[in-house]
Amino acid sequence: MVALVAILGAVGVTVAGQAMAASAEAVDRAARPAAERAMWVWDTSDPQSVVTLATSREIGQLYAAVPPHVDSSPKLAELQQLVALADAAGIRVDALGGDPGWVDNPAWVVTNWLQPALATGLFTGVHVDIEPYTTAAWTKNRKAVITKYLATLDRLHTAAAGAPIEADIPFWFDEIAANGSTLDREIMRRTEAVAVMAYRNHADGPDGTIALASAEVAAGGQLGRPVRIGQETNFLGTDPTEVKQTFHGMTLAQMDSQLAQVRDAFAASPAFAGLAIHDSLGYAAIS
Repeated sequence: MVALVAILGAVGVTVAGQAMAASAEAVDRAARPAAERAMWVWDTSDPQSVVTLATSREIGQLYAAVPPHVDSSPKLAELQQLVALADAAGIRVDALGGDPGWVDNPAWVVTNWLQPALATGLFTGVHVDIEPYTTAAWTKNRKAVITKYLATLDRLHTAAAGAPIEADIPFWFDEIAANGSTLDREIMRRTEAVAVMAYRNHADGPDGTIALASAEVAAGGQLGRPVRIGQETNFLGTDPTEVKQTFHGMTLAQMDSQLAQVRDAFAASPAFAGLAIHDSLGYAAIS
């Protein structure tokens, strides 16, 4: 593959041409393992920039946003190019999607989002970011929302037919009761892995990433589920509570120093699966 890309580049083939050439290769995407560093990609409009960023910062896995009805979407061409370039770079790509409203109609999600996404053959796995706690219903009737949320994950897992599913969860789900257990553990039981949104721009201390993620990593170890730790890079606001949740405004060296501390803290845990950076646009702006 590397030799092929080098030859194509030498004769001046365009990026689009490289993407088509890579797509023509026999690629066993289903067998591509999870990587130690992942990145959310909500904006897929510039595939080359995304893959260049990923390779320059040792990102081995992308969560690429997939719209409903991707088979008839203009985004399909972008995703095909992104995956072709990722294939050439040895990067895994998973289908990313999610909305709090999914819990109210999981059958629609399966038919209109999951099945069309998997039918493209582009993706190794599925990554969902549902966040039902952002709705008014979570405050009014949390128990009912949790029931629907878990039922949605069950439905997706069955319909995925073997494709691994990873879910985003906030660090505080270990404090939410569910089915005689806790919500983080119930989600882990319904997925192959989770990404914990332990968003802090400092690793140490009682309010640092390490402390926030510890309970989830421990739960993953007990349940045999890989746990990734998510970190934020986008501008969230000027309030101190918002500022501490993101590396926006810091240098890449400062960010890497904190991430190294997080990795070192969990290196001995069999559940620790690495880091996930949110997201490609915010990360690209940090230098």
